[in-house]
Amino acid sequence: MEYREISEDYSVSGQIQAEDVAAIKAAGFKSVICNRPDDEQPGQPSAKSIGSAVEAAGLAFRYIPVISGQITQENVDDQAEALDELEGPVFAYCRSGARCTNLYGLIQQSKG
Repeated sequence: MEYREISEDYSVSGQIQAEDVAAIKAAGFKSVICNRPDDEQPGQPSAKSIGSAVEAAGLAFRYIPVISGQITQENVDDQAEALDELEGPVFAYCRSGARCTNLYGLIQQSKG
């Protein structure tokens, strides 16, 4: 499983599987955010199944679905709130990691 560090406390990746959670925990992450809507692609694991694995591993989980190419201000606000509330470092995923990266950039701009 590959991920990209965006900041000291925030990294992103493409779709993860439940079996990736142990590696995420071992890498030191404390929280996971799913930015991928369920049923975006046939066969992708549901946020609920990933969330269950994350919580079973003792990590926090947040589901903030973002439609590809259609990030809303509400998405940005929800992500910012999650980053304020969740213990870091935070691991966020979507299909490719792009939505998670774009959300982070928009949050930083709004703090500007």
